[in-house]
Amino acid sequence: MATLEVLGKSLELDADGHLAHLHDWSEDVARVLAAQEGLAELTPQHWAVIRYMRSVFEKEGDAPSIRRLTKESGVDTKTLYQLFPKGPAKRAAKIAGLPKPKGCI
Repeated sequence: MATLEVLGKSLELDADGHLAHLHDWSEDVARVLAAQEGLAELTPQHWAVIRYMRSVFEKEGDAPSIRRLTKESGVDTKTLYQLFPKGPAKRAAKIAGLPKPKGCI
């Protein structure tokens, strides 16, 4: 299984490259994951999406779909694709420390 090194800790990743253990997530881990995804900086809009996804996951046990993200996170579809290019729901879930959403390929 692959691992990610963050602040001297080795964190397990699942087959999709997402954190294997939800409790390993922190904002520092999110920044490292974002950098690996080619996002040099996480803006307040990035954090709004990430926190929304984590909130939904905590309540429902699954990350929200892209449709739900655009309706409920306060970030429209065009902006969401600018923030998280090439699959915003999957990339945002990864950075948020969540498993790949069920609706993503």
